[in-house]
Amino acid sequence: MEYTELLEKQIIGRLKIDNPWWKDGQCPAFYQEMNPRLYLDIFYPLVTDLSIHRAIILMGPRRVGKTVMLYHTIQKLIADGVSPKNIIYISVETPIYNGIYLEQLFNLSKQILEKEANDSEQYYVFFDEIQYLQDWEVNLKSMVDTYKNIRFVASGSAAAELKKRSDESGAGRFTDFHLPPLTFYEYIHLKHYDNLLIEKNVSWFGGSVINTTDDIATLNQLFINYINYGGYPEVVFSEKIQENPGQFIRHDIIDKVLLRDLPSLYGIQDVQELNSLFTMIAYHSGSEFSYESMSKESGVKKDTLRKYIEYLEAAFLIRVVHRTTDTAKRYQRETSFKIYLTNPSLRCALFQPIADGDEEMGNMVETAVFAQWIPRQSANISYANWKVGKKAGEVDIVGIDSGLQKPIWAVEIKWSDLYAERPGELESLLYYMPLNNLSEAIVTTKTILKDHLLQCGTLRFMPVACYAYLVGRNTLGKTRNLYGL
Repeated sequence: MEYTELLEKQIIGRLKIDNPWWKDGQCPAFYQEMNPRLYLDIFYPLVTDLSIHRAIILMGPRRVGKTVMLYHTIQKLIADGVSPKNIIYISVETPIYNGIYLEQLFNLSKQILEKEANDSEQYYVFFDEIQYLQDWEVNLKSMVDTYKNIRFVASGSAAAELKKRSDESGAGRFTDFHLPPLTFYEYIHLKHYDNLLIEKNVSWFGGSVINTTDDIATLNQLFINYINYGGYPEVVFSEKIQENPGQFIRHDIIDKVLLRDLPSLYGIQDVQELNSLFTMIAYHSGSEFSYESMSKESGVKKDTLRKYIEYLEAAFLIRVVHRTTDTAKRYQRETSFKIYLTNPSLRCALFQPIADGDEEMGNMVETAVFAQWIPRQSANISYANWKVGKKAGEVDIVGIDSGLQKPIWAVEIKWSDLYAERPGELESLLYYMPLNNLSEAIVTTKTILKDHLLQCGTLRFMPVACYAYLVGRNTLGKTRNLYGL
């Protein structure tokens, strides 16, 4: 038997293994037993909306459950009446597929299924870990243009590469879908603690539904656990991994991105320098940075630092949040900005778990809250930081109306009940509200839910764990008003 025939036979064998529903009519039990991520409720309608002829690109950090979501999508398609023989799954990272074009793999699949090469049936074709194929975006774009009766879905973990090539080559052909690390809302759902939260109608911002609890001690402990271990499904459900999260997260998520994905994409030479920068950022997540101070501290040139931060943000490891003035104007010369990890458990993996009362708790609570906002691609949020005369001030999160370029809401993040009893000490927020015609603002607490009516407006105090849950819930479109509630 010639080599090409032997290779084709092996590929056909592999395709049969990867598509057990061709024979059994359903996904492997292993995936069926797993709870689907709540993002499936948003992703699945995109896959099945055939009125828009585009490929769906599922992207996000490593280990957030992209492959599992593909399997859950396949199982749901079958449950909704799609023939299992019209669903094709191809894991592009399989070594035997190396150097083989997507179209060849698709045609071999149809050959196995004894389908005509030019038949007009509706197919769903899933390419997992597509970044392992060179020039994947050219291949996929060509297939989208050629096959009008096929919904192509591709996923990949080299998020920076996917995003860059999708933007460059997929205009009008690809729809990007970002799967973030677990939100606190999803974490509570997967841990089956939904019954801890109670919905409450309030008059906030013209009428809202918020979440409260009768057991804030348990919810706060879950929130701390989320900060330490809550970003990645495998960590959430494995006590063994939680005993040493650094080994799992550092090896499978951080090292593969810093040592392989980013250097291969951007030609980074000094990987150790990039690694040191990320470690420093992770330790100080939620702090204010400047290129000037970072350059002095690290010895790295400012232009190089800018590139590194751009790469880390493209890889979905960090998010840069820009500052605005006390009237929401962007600084013409941006000298300072905040950087947050996209999920706080990255810090735990690099260093150690934090506990209530630790010095880092404030910044990590703030990081956890920002992690709930990051998945909202359209959210225009910043932080306000100013100095007027001798008086300086800061407000942690400000929502900006993109059209008017004016603040429409503000939130001060605290892991303390102190300010619920002494609201007058929130000097920056009390200055900011009347200056920007804000009649109310949210201040998070550790345990207290109450309102304070002051001369400048109403402060709405609520436990930060409830607020994080609420933002995550509304990110998934459960209910939302103009203010993100």
